[in-house]
Amino acid sequence: MRDLIARLTRRGNRQGAWMLPLLVVIGIVTWLSIGTDEFARPGNLSNLLAQAMPLLIASIGQMFVIVVAGLDLSVGSVISFSTAILALDAPGYLTFPALFMLAALIGATNGIAVTRLNVHPIIATLAMQYVVLGVTRLIRPVSGGTVPEFVIASVQGSFLGVPMPVFWAITVLAIGWKVLHASRFGLHLFAIGGGMASGQTSAARNFGVPETRIIISAYVASSLFAALAGVFLAGRIVSGDPNVGMLFELNSITAVALGGTQLSGGVGSLQGTAIGAFLLALLSNGMNLANVSPFIQTVVKGGLLLAVVSFQRRRKMGL
Repeated sequence: MRDLIARLTRRGNRQGAWMLPLLVVIGIVTWLSIGTDEFARPGNLSNLLAQAMPLLIASIGQMFVIVVAGLDLSVGSVISFSTAILALDAPGYLTFPALFMLAALIGATNGIAVTRLNVHPIIATLAMQYVVLGVTRLIRPVSGGTVPEFVIASVQGSFLGVPMPVFWAITVLAIGWKVLHASRFGLHLFAIGGGMASGQTSAARNFGVPETRIIISAYVASSLFAALAGVFLAGRIVSGDPNVGMLFELNSITAVALGGTQLSGGVGSLQGTAIGAFLLALLSNGMNLANVSPFIQTVVKGGLLLAVVSFQRRRKMGL
């Protein structure tokens, strides 16, 4: 048994240890299916997928940053900001592209602060979190407004009888896979993160990798994915909400870590992140069915993050 656990949890390659979380997901699904009548109902399964989708999208973006040994704490505020922008009294053909341009600017600012100004990622993105949250509450102090109809239809509708969140999942996973595992950009992410994790911070640069540009691009990608998660949430709640992104930074980091991505950088996988995000959504769904307090759920997620990170091998104290 000990050898089996060691094989499931070792990180053997840059994909990370994602098999054990997968077994946990299978176990929880089996337990909930047998133990509750509500879980396996189509309505609950559809709700579970819709619940997991924004976290999955935000976690994919977060993973790009974590692979290069960074963190993005501005994810939640960017999600709230996205819903506020889409709920403005303006045509969708203006607010939609403007949202992603602003998200890219936010990500680029984070990346420049980390690479050019040598600010620690936690401090840089925490500062950006405050800035974006403040702007969001100036735009939309309370929940309200109406988002464009095409956004609502893309989230709540269906195509050929298949719920739209399924197509969202296929699309974002395909994009994430292409970027991380089938592009030079993804290879450079792992090269930079591997050097960071081993303490050789200039190793990738010595081999010609444009380190600064790649790290800035990782933060831009994180913000763009956060904005996309905000679009999905806006379509789901049909309004702008300055608080809807609260705790997404914690949840996305937890999902990425649960999927086997090392917070020290250099190791991670798309399938692991997807499993981690689904595992968190599954836990939330199961606790909701059991009428567990949302405050207790937050405690569980925080403890889960601490437990996962404590089992990751690190060369020095910290991430």
